[in-house]
Amino acid sequence: MAELELNDFARTLIADTQATAEAEQTSIPGTFTRRVLEDLEQAGVVSNTFTAYHKAHGVEVYGYGLGEAHGSLDLFITDFRLTQWEDRLTKAESEKLFRRLLTFARRCGSIRPNLDEHSDVRDMCEAVEKALADVPRIRLFLLSNRVSTSAAPAPTELGGIPVTHEIWDLSRLHRQATSGMIGEPIVVSFDPPLPCLSAPSSEPNHSVVLAVVPGQRLAELYDEHRTRLLELNVRAFLQTRGAVNRGIKDTLLKAPARFLAYNNGITATASHVDFVENEDGEYVAIREMRGLQIVNGGQTTASLHHVLVGAKGDLSQVRVQMKLTMVRPEHLAEIVPKISRFSNTQNRVSLVDFSSNHEFHVAFERITRTLWAPAADGSSQETRWFYERARGQYADELSKATSPVAQRRFKVLCPTRQKFSKSDLAKYVHSWEQLPYYVSRGAQKNFAEFMIRVEESTPTVDLRYCQRVIAMALLFKAVDRAAAEHGAGSHKSLVTTYTMARLSLETDRRIDLDRIWREQDVTPALRAALDELCPRVKRVVVAANRHVGEWAKQSACWDAVSRVHWTVPETLADELLEQPVEMAAQPVDGDEAVDEVESIAVEEWDAIGQWAKETGNLELPERQLAFTVAKRLDTGELIPVSQAVQALHVRREALRLGFRPASA
Repeated sequence: MAELELNDFARTLIADTQATAEAEQTSIPGTFTRRVLEDLEQAGVVSNTFTAYHKAHGVEVYGYGLGEAHGSLDLFITDFRLTQWEDRLTKAESEKLFRRLLTFARRCGSIRPNLDEHSDVRDMCEAVEKALADVPRIRLFLLSNRVSTSAAPAPTELGGIPVTHEIWDLSRLHRQATSGMIGEPIVVSFDPPLPCLSAPSSEPNHSVVLAVVPGQRLAELYDEHRTRLLELNVRAFLQTRGAVNRGIKDTLLKAPARFLAYNNGITATASHVDFVENEDGEYVAIREMRGLQIVNGGQTTASLHHVLVGAKGDLSQVRVQMKLTMVRPEHLAEIVPKISRFSNTQNRVSLVDFSSNHEFHVAFERITRTLWAPAADGSSQETRWFYERARGQYADELSKATSPVAQRRFKVLCPTRQKFSKSDLAKYVHSWEQLPYYVSRGAQKNFAEFMIRVEESTPTVDLRYCQRVIAMALLFKAVDRAAAEHGAGSHKSLVTTYTMARLSLETDRRIDLDRIWREQDVTPALRAALDELCPRVKRVVVAANRHVGEWAKQSACWDAVSRVHWTVPETLADELLEQPVEMAAQPVDGDEAVDEVESIAVEEWDAIGQWAKETGNLELPERQLAFTVAKRLDTGELIPVSQAVQALHVRREALRLGFRPASA
């Protein structure tokens, strides 16, 4: 696991450095040097650093630093590679680089006269030459994005000045970047304590207090922690485009003293609170909150910050009411979504928003935030697909980039075209799984069905799963382009989902999603097949004498599309996998699902298939699955876990729609 984390860190470091260098039009090694020095300055390892690059025969340097109160002269040399991180920094290489750096310190006086008087390198030479006159020690730093195979060389000296060596290789940079920053709770102290009013509660898992928080303090908290403060919110800050947010801003600027009266305040949770109690043991003030999260009121909080920092507004008169719920960590997943659902009234929040904290979406976001997509279109720049687990996350991340250069860099790493939401994900997956009639019912209803399926058969959200879902997104976008080219017009979204579903059906889900992921595009053969299939599907979906929107919502439409005469072209058939793509949908206990399927009589599974065929109440793949399970049980074949889970879902759906077993 540690090696995987280091690999991800290495890829992130390379991609981020490339993007920054491109945006700022600077050299890649120089950009890496500045990045590392900024981190080391923040950590207190170095101070007063300056970057300037000079290389000549036997000499190389990337910058220098002067320790506080001239405690040391620090010299930096960089080793940066665009190759994979498995390429190690050897002992011989590091010793050679340190020699070149020390040679610069020895020769800087003779180098200076040959340089332009306005150059950064000449200024560096003068500063180093002056520091060598009275500095008590010299520290040589080797900065590298490779893993070193050896320790730093032993101390030496230069003109009687002690010289030490430090190697900041990939492993050490990774430790520095992650030290103390994983899962740390947000802790907020109040001095003097914040007055509060406790509400009696018999509930063992949580208790509630009410308080009024200074607006400036809340804005400062957001400035310090940003979206970490809103991790359990159903959505991120929605910027100031909506009417409610503009209203918040106007009140803060024009009538700050009335904010408490006008605003609904915030709803927060904490895992532990240190209270001041009165003689009766009642909570009267808050000294400290640990594990603070704002689960409703993200707009209010971020708007306060925007007014304080962006508009330079005065928040001294602003007060914000807070309902604080103390929730034990083991009950967060159960209680917080309900708090969000029942308390959120400022902007319309959809079912999609309320599912933000589901473990499936949290896991998918966690993996995709560290997942680099291979470079495409001949570029050497890797990118990310940005999954919006909560509405507005992309805009919020972009807003953190305060300069045009930083914003360009963010968009290079996370292009807008590669942003997708939870409802988009449900659309891609259901199209691949041949459920286009769900997709055609709209984002909300389709997502509701998707979550039902997730609850019944929770996918194993791992690296491969995320890559394949993104491949589905790429395939969907390719189909969408084909639908546009064939004049689908206002019905393009319907034609797209049905075309992708028909493609999935005809190929038996044997399209190589892993190849699409690797190439970040569909193959020419697949593109040609879509060009041939799309107009045939369009003729059925956009049928004459029918209300297209209502027709596409019906399973009968899928039955009609599934019968469209089309066979896989030879060129595409050559690319298909031997077996269908597995999405690793696993229930909590797969063995239980298999046992339950096997406990049901063969005759009942066969009867479900026959009943579905006669009534049309189940979809074609569902009734085919019932027949398949019956056949496997009859011949004694093993039932795969994923098939068992789906079969149980089919049986529950059949019972709901009126199927009655013979024994009933």
